[in-house]
Amino acid sequence: MTYQGQPPAATPPEDAQAIQIKALYIEDDPINRLVVRDMLGVVGICYEDSADGPEGLAKLDSGEFDIVLVDLRMPGMDGIEVTRQIRARRDEKANIPIVVITADTGPGIQHDCLEAGAQDLLLKPVAMQPLLDTICLQVLSSNPDMEMI
Repeated sequence: MTYQGQPPAATPPEDAQAIQIKALYIEDDPINRLVVRDMLGVVGICYEDSADGPEGLAKLDSGEFDIVLVDLRMPGMDGIEVTRQIRARRDEKANIPIVVITADTGPGIQHDCLEAGAQDLLLKPVAMQPLLDTICLQVLSSNPDMEMI
């Protein structure tokens, strides 16, 4: 349906394929996991979560993901250590984009996250548009042959 005076919407080429992004979110707070799951679900981003660093690393081992979202402050293994362990891998998963999500705005937090190997940092409470923009930017930057339609 087109409105009077509006051109019809462009249709993608027949050979174009929709991109399916799959995210892993490592977060100890179950409410934060639900909020992010709902935001990602609205736009069709596949999502798996884990409640701590070791579980998240195990899921990364056994799954295929395009991006890792990780909470900074978790009991046991924090987001910086998770990031360091991913970057220390000797396989292609060592290069996966990592975005740290935190409520901590203390001095040096951004520097510490980037130094550990994260690509970006988002502040809680995370809003939908910055989350989606960051995911798309990081996934497309790490996969230059990927085309958005």
